[in-house]
Amino acid sequence: MPVKKQEIKVKYALLEALCKVHAPSGSESTMKEFLLSYIKKNSKHWKYKPVVVAGNDLQDCIILKFGKPRTAIYAHMDSLGFTVRYDNQLVPIGSPDAPAGTYLVGEDSTGAIRCKLQYDHENHALFEFGRTIDRGTTLTYEVNFKEEKDFIQSAYLDNRLGILNALHVAETLKDGLIIFSCWEEHSGGAVPYLAKIMFEKYKVKQALISDITWVTDGVHHGKGVVVSLRDRNLPRKTFLNQITKLAAQSKIPFQLEVEGVGSSDGRELQLSPYPIDWCFIGAPEEGAHSPTERVHKKDIEAMIYLYRYLMEKL
Repeated sequence: MPVKKQEIKVKYALLEALCKVHAPSGSESTMKEFLLSYIKKNSKHWKYKPVVVAGNDLQDCIILKFGKPRTAIYAHMDSLGFTVRYDNQLVPIGSPDAPAGTYLVGEDSTGAIRCKLQYDHENHALFEFGRTIDRGTTLTYEVNFKEEKDFIQSAYLDNRLGILNALHVAETLKDGLIIFSCWEEHSGGAVPYLAKIMFEKYKVKQALISDITWVTDGVHHGKGVVVSLRDRNLPRKTFLNQITKLAAQSKIPFQLEVEGVGSSDGRELQLSPYPIDWCFIGAPEEGAHSPTERVHKKDIEAMIYLYRYLMEKL
């Protein structure tokens, strides 16, 4: 039977706070500190208390170990954005997709920054600001978080919703790993050593990727969480069959996705030298990688319910 819906009240105030953390790829330390503070404060109210693994050996990643883990949840902490180059030039972090005039924010040695994104005639990204910005400064979208009756709209729902989902699962999780990873938006890099720890230390051989996917011609708002059968990468069919069977048994609304592009932390697990099965499961959004990503609340709720169910059953 599915988790009773009254057990979960989605923490949208927490989601807004997560969206506003400045943590583009390579600069995840701010998100790490935010999460460690949140976990320290709130884990005493969780049903089971985890072992928190963090520190220099994990760079800016975090592992939460509950009981005797069989399955890991991966949620990447980083967002896309821009790096200041020379003059007023910007270099993308990941693949941002924003119109000219979008406000970007950050901070350098002179102080706080709120500048406008512009493009030249060759579509190179530039910033418009009243002063020079230090080279190497990272800039992210200014967050305008909107909660409506049925929808949430904000920059960086990808992947702050994946983090929120993992934190909701943590409230009742008895056995499992929750792994907060880095660099996913910019070609990855943390998952190889996280997979080594997951497999060699904890003997865990299966993972769920807590991330956000797309609304498409076959995936729609309000129809449930998405179980991805493939993207650019191909998960192992026997594991997918196990996931979809359990999802059907749960009676939680879900949709099946088939894509030929896109990637996630699952790619690095598949390319690792370890026999780790994985499946991407997440709510669908429109406006991917833009300042106005939009997700239906029913799909967020279904995502949390299904993750709780799967972590119990797998």
